Amino acid sequence: MSLHADQFFTEHLALPFNDSIVVGNTYYATPTPGSALRLRIDFTPTIRHGEYDGLRLQVIHPEQGMVDNAVLAFADHDTFTRRDAVRKIHPGYDGYARIRDWHRAGELPWKGADVRGLRRAIEQYAQVWFPGAVTASAPPRTPPAPTTGRPPAAPAGRPSRAR
Repeated sequence: MSLHADQFFTEHLALPFNDSIVVGNTYYATPTPGSALRLRIDFTPTIRHGEYDGLRLQVIHPEQGMVDNAVLAFADHDTFTRRDAVRKIHPGYDGYARIRDWHRAGELPWKGADVRGLRRAIEQYAQVWFPGAVTASAPPRTPPAPTTGRPPAAPAGRPSRAR
């Protein structure tokens, strides 16, 4: 199944680089016009096939190959903190801070992701290798709060005044 990478990188994460493209599950950008350096971002696989726990960033030169590499773990950037809390999945448990490409048909594997921390880290990384390349753009989308299917509880300590 698909990771819906194009939608993840261009709409949800909303990266600020104008000259970019998604090929398969990988995002490519030329953050600084005229520079030979390219930014490559893809999902970091775990030991289990089709499961990912972060993003791998690479700076690539067309002649010299990879210049630098960094991994941003979903857990370190609170990407799935709210989703996993609702599902009662804690660190060390199967599926914590991970996405899988064997999700239900029609469902985005990264549904519920809060990508603000990831985006901040990507922008900081880009500033090191591509000074001035980060432009003002739309902020990443913040997911709606996950629901448990139950109505919200009444505030504690306040009696109900139903009449």
